[in-house]
Amino acid sequence: GSLVVNYPFDDDEQGIAIYSKSPDDAVFQMLALAYSKENAKMYQGSPCKDMYPTEYFPHGITNGAQWYNVPGGMQDWNYLHTNCFEVTIELGCVKYPKAEELPKYWAQNRRSLLQFMKQV
Repeated sequence: GSLVVNYPFDDDEQGIAIYSKSPDDAVFQMLALAYSKENAKMYQGSPCKDMYPTEYFPHGITNGAQWYNVPGGMQDWNYLHTNCFEVTIELGCVKYPKAEELPKYWAQNRRSLLQFMKQV
């Protein structure tokens, strides 16, 4: 888990972790920022310091391939084959939070989700 909005491309031709810009990179960045700006902890860029002390995402967003390379991922496939603009939203440092923590996740992401829907 992490706390970041990840946007295409998740893969690059060389199979290494470098920025892989899609033709709609500016749109993807705008969508990702619309979400992250409403989540203060995400927007700060380094929310999981205890688990990943060197991980930093400026403004809480990242290009997927720059973070880590994912060949054949669903996000890229949907973009390339169906023209669907998809981002991956990582909601927390703990991959499987306890049920009693879910209201906290809702509170942290409610405004982000509403802002994300407004982008339509």
